[in-house]
Amino acid sequence: VQLQASGGGLVQAGGSLRLSCAAQGGRILSSDRLGWYREAPGKQRELVARITGDTNTAYTDSMKGRVIISRDNTPNTVFLQMHILQPEDTAVYYCNLDRWGIDFWGKGTLVTVSS
Repeated sequence: VQLQASGGGLVQAGGSLRLSCAAQGGRILSSDRLGWYREAPGKQRELVARITGDTNTAYTDSMKGRVIISRDNTPNTVFLQMHILQPEDTAVYYCNLDRWGIDFWGKGTLVTVSS
């Protein structure tokens, strides 16, 4: 399965972005755990949000209330809706698929938040 993230860009503080991650070369299974991670300059990659099944979600504390992760298995896509973005949210965002303990990563999409 190959993952392709998109939707990043430059946004002003307080703005919103919606990231998408499409799976190619294979289907997203309902049992797959899907996640969004981010890697800021000089920092380790960290989990932003994760979804298991259709509604079991988890979010990092710094983004709770500002992001929503969702999935649509029919077009093989996982989304990350982000609101009230802040300069500290600037990072490369990566999507991840965990299938029975095996991780698949896509190329990231850069999100830059200006103050």
